[in-house]
Amino acid sequence: MEIKLYNTLSRSKEIFAPLVPGKAGMYVCGPTVYDYAHIGNMRSY
Repeated sequence: MEIKLYNTLSRSKEIFAPLVPGKAGMYVCGPTVYDYAHIGNMRSY
């Protein structure tokens, strides 16, 4: 299954390919989570 992400620079959808095959991570700048993460923490994204 392919995952496509929208690249705002090229204004097109691109196939996501992780740097390390089989592993992916995500970093977002946002609220400090003070307890276990839940779906409400992602509301602003």
